[in-house]
Amino acid sequence: MRLAVLSDIHGNLAALEAVLNDLQAVGGADLTWCLGDIALFGPHPSECVQRIKALAEADEGKTFKVIGGNADRYLINGERPRWPSAKDEEGLKKQIGEWRSFNAGLLWCLEQLRFEDYEFLKKIRGHELGQDVERFGHVIGYHAVPGNDETNLTPETSDEEARDLLLDREGRMGIGGHIHRQYDRDLGNWRIINPGSIGMPVDVRGQAGWALLTFEDGQVQVDLRRVPFDVEAVIADLQAVGHPAVEWVATRLLP
Repeated sequence: MRLAVLSDIHGNLAALEAVLNDLQAVGGADLTWCLGDIALFGPHPSECVQRIKALAEADEGKTFKVIGGNADRYLINGERPRWPSAKDEEGLKKQIGEWRSFNAGLLWCLEQLRFEDYEFLKKIRGHELGQDVERFGHVIGYHAVPGNDETNLTPETSDEEARDLLLDREGRMGIGGHIHRQYDRDLGNWRIINPGSIGMPVDVRGQAGWALLTFEDGQVQVDLRRVPFDVEAVIADLQAVGHPAVEWVATRLLP
């Protein structure tokens, strides 16, 4: 059984299409999971939602399953991430600029969505995924960590803390995105995978990340894949569509 895992597209249609082409080039998958953060920030929020929605509805969600992430939730109900309080006057000025860009980008992306896009994001929020793999065991999928779409589970998170974050779930392998960095960790009782980000990778800029897992005879082969996309073209696209925070988004795309 082959499981493809996509996450954190963030409105970057060029990167999404590059990954979908790569998936097709390696022979496709029996099951594909999309772990959320589909629309917010990039130049094509609606087009990305429509692309994912079409894939999910092609066979009524039997082989392409989607859940929402924290950025999808922001678009649905207007929530914002929690930033730490400013420590000094300079920090406050920086924070105001950050909030201004974030809020402008969020509102612009929301304005680009069709109502059916918005309804789709509402439908997928708050969910998790699970799959029993013959002779291997149960595999779970979530956006950030089980039960919370904003908690960071990173390569630096201690084994003890990482196990605690998975404590109330049963399974053998957990797969989540959110931090925009690929990794593969063995915790003993769990193996945890992060496919990285398609639209805003921070580990290797300009390289969309995704994961292909091949299960056979009770074992799994994990292929953390990277696909190049044209960062400068995406930035030019932001300018062409009138995005209000081009520089803010560009800093999250460039090396």
